[in-house]
Amino acid sequence: MALLPPVFQLLKAAAPVTALLGATPKVYRHGQAPQGTLAPYVVWQLVGADPQNNLSDVPKTDHDALQVDCYHTTDGGVEQLAEAVRNAIEPTAHLTGIVIDEKEPATGLYRLGLQFDWWLSR
Repeated sequence: MALLPPVFQLLKAAAPVTALLGATPKVYRHGQAPQGTLAPYVVWQLVGADPQNNLSDVPKTDHDALQVDCYHTTDGGVEQLAEAVRNAIEPTAHLTGIVIDEKEPATGLYRLGLQFDWWLSR
């Protein structure tokens, strides 16, 4: 069915996320937001993927590992955003960890990174 998980679509459909990021949420692929993007925003990237191979047929499922990073100007804001993102994605994928929790020295933004395992039907 799909090659990549529908991250943007899930976040856009989640009212708590759009309340924080706007009706057209600032959600960007490839782990980067366009230069000059104002926080809060979310970026995501595929950090690993493998087909669920078998001997008798082509794979019917792919396993994708994703990192979803939330950025905000405040510590409380990034926690609130990460919680909204987690709640929007977790019914579809499995949260496997918080992989980043920092305040970036270069930007002064708070960043909280979530890792998800996602199984996509082909």
